[in-house]
Amino acid sequence: MHMAISTEIDVWVGDVAELEVDAIIVPASESLFMTSQSARAVKRIAGESVERDAVEQGPVAAGSAVVTGGGGLASGYVIHTVGVGHELRKDEQLLAAALDAALDAAARLGLTRMAAAPVGSERSVFTPDEAAEILLGVMADRVERGAALPDSLVVAVTSAPEATAYRAALEALGAGSR
Repeated sequence: MHMAISTEIDVWVGDVAELEVDAIIVPASESLFMTSQSARAVKRIAGESVERDAVEQGPVAAGSAVVTGGGGLASGYVIHTVGVGHELRKDEQLLAAALDAALDAAARLGLTRMAAAPVGSERSVFTPDEAAEILLGVMADRVERGAALPDSLVVAVTSAPEATAYRAALEALGAGSR
């Protein structure tokens, strides 16, 4: 039985780059070039320096996360999260490790207001339902371990079906979006 997740979680349909939060979690490849749809949207506002700063820290293995400044974003940081490797193999443990690494990075920096683009579903390796369940499972596991969680998390999705998947996963865990 998972303990309650105290984080206020909202699901929002829109561009993650528009949100005013402490950090934005975006999906990344091992090379850390900002190529996913959500990462490109972030780079458009943040500027090329954010991608350059990420790439200079790579390449990294799937299951990890790298932090850069936020550039021109309202948020101070971007957390580039490698949930799926270049071979596009569905590996729940790697995705969970990457999300956990992203939340660890946020905790180390003392960040409490987070936004995330869906990680894992950006190249259709995981369905939105699976990606949502893994994210919430990681958060519940962090509660059980006593690891830090942000006070709030906005999951910024790009479509109504993605929003439905994330909201259903929240309700299944009893975390319900507020």
